Amino acid sequence: PYDPQPTPPAGTATAPPSLAELPGVTASGTLPGPATTADPASLPQLLTRLQTLYQQTETATESYNQAKATADQQRAKARSLDGQLAAARARVAAGRDQVGLLARQLYRTGGLSPYMAMLSGESPQDFFGTLHIAQRTVGDQQAAVDSLTADQNRLTTLNAQAQKALDAAQVAQDRQAAQKTQVEANLRQVEALLAGLSGVQISELQALEEQGADKAQQEFMDSKALGKGAALRAPSKSGDAAIAYAFEQLGKPYQWGAVGPDSFDCSGLTSQAWAHAGVHIPRTAEEQWAKLPHVPMSLLRPGDLVIYFAGASHVALYIGNGQVVQAPHTGSQVKISPIAANPILGAVRPDLGAQPLADYTPRTAPGKATTPGKAKAKAPASGGKAAAHRG
Repeated sequence: PYDPQPTPPAGTATAPPSLAELPGVTASGTLPGPATTADPASLPQLLTRLQTLYQQTETATESYNQAKATADQQRAKARSLDGQLAAARARVAAGRDQVGLLARQLYRTGGLSPYMAMLSGESPQDFFGTLHIAQRTVGDQQAAVDSLTADQNRLTTLNAQAQKALDAAQVAQDRQAAQKTQVEANLRQVEALLAGLSGVQISELQALEEQGADKAQQEFMDSKALGKGAALRAPSKSGDAAIAYAFEQLGKPYQWGAVGPDSFDCSGLTSQAWAHAGVHIPRTAEEQWAKLPHVPMSLLRPGDLVIYFAGASHVALYIGNGQVVQAPHTGSQVKISPIAANPILGAVRPDLGAQPLADYTPRTAPGKATTPGKAKAKAPASGGKAAAHRG
């Protein structure tokens, strides 16, 4: 039988980043005056700004990932078409040779002119023999011409397809470069904000962030959004393998655009976790949300993917007990977090239809697993209407 995952001990959240645009913050990103702590009234604004920057960065990162995937797919298509083009060109060249050969044969036999064949023959047998050869040669020539025409048309089509693939790859590459620029610009803002904060200010921001995550998690769990029997649900065999892979990555740094093995972004982690479980899913959070089967939160089971924010810009792997494994943002690391730490959009199941394990003991998270909040992720005792999530 399935036993609920014990709640890992709360850890320390990664500090948020930069703030030059907020009231009370100088253009250099530092707070004015000799005070050792930030103005309490400005802390919520500062945290909101940092969280907004993180979300914008992740949105740009996922757009970058999608553009890269599209460019790679189109280049692969162009390479595949190159092979077909070479074969088509060879067929066209051979067809031209065949048509030329048949034309020369017709010239030698005098074509289809019975009158000319009769004049050149010495007997009726010569006449009918020459006529038969000419007719057969013309028939062969027509077939060769038809085949050559078809091959030439296919060559033209393949050329157009290859060019279209290359054009699409270039468009995607340009979009990828633009998103890379956006990500790097956002990260510079984050770095500038962090550089302007004291250790005390960062600690205060961390505490404020944890309070918000705790409150959101408690409200989510109290809403009974996970439905009846949530604590008893087991993953499928593949879902369990995906969780095992995700646990192995705990503590590795977040890196935008990364798919392992040494670092990950959010969708890089989830796509690789399921790939190592034998199920290949789309690369980005947006595509995972768009193309994978949706499941209601009231039926969520370990191994499912939880999608966040209205634009599906973040994704995490559900492990049970109201918790997920995620690669949160730059400056953080792969870790265990409360499911409601970000505004939930919905959930998807990569292996819809796969049966849950009948006899399952939840995996124990390694000691390096951390959660950013202190709220207990208790499983609901009874069902209820799913909560309306933020975002």
